[in-house]
Amino acid sequence: MAGRSQKRGGPSESRASQEPPLSPEEQARAVCLRLLTGGPRTRRQLADALRKREIPDEVAEHVLERFQDVGLIDDQAFATAWVESRHRGRGLARRALAMELRHRGVEAELVSEAVGLLDPEQEEQTARALVQRRLPGTRGLDRDRRIRRLAGMLARKGYGEGLALKVVRDALAAEAETADEAGEAGDPEPWE
Repeated sequence: MAGRSQKRGGPSESRASQEPPLSPEEQARAVCLRLLTGGPRTRRQLADALRKREIPDEVAEHVLERFQDVGLIDDQAFATAWVESRHRGRGLARRALAMELRHRGVEAELVSEAVGLLDPEQEEQTARALVQRRLPGTRGLDRDRRIRRLAGMLARKGYGEGLALKVVRDALAAEAETADEAGEAGDPEPWE
């Protein structure tokens, strides 16, 4: 077996070497389709990917325009879906969502429209739910440390300081009230 030589250049290799290389436009379309297959992308994300692959700007612009015309690129739909998904899934506030969308190249007007879909009541409810999930993990810590930890968690998710502190203090007050009621109900009657 040591004397056997391995054959190179099988059928697939010889076909590939016979095909002419893709034109820049074909390369750009292939890159965009591959990226869009993995999930929605903004126009700027696709433009950046084409730039990295050294596709000429005029070719990239033409391909991106065509993709936008047929609805494969829709920054408004992307922004709306992003806000809905990230708010519901990760509990991010409007400020954090706006920052993420701007980072992905969504125009400021579209960002404002998308984050405007979240009303302040919905945002506050989400903040309350986040605090309720994390509250048990802070038991045993002193009150100030609990406030800092929980408010810090909300701040990292983009909630303003005022809302964060209000929600955390309300949750701690409700917890203390529940504990007091449980303590009163659990006290045995004194013997007379």
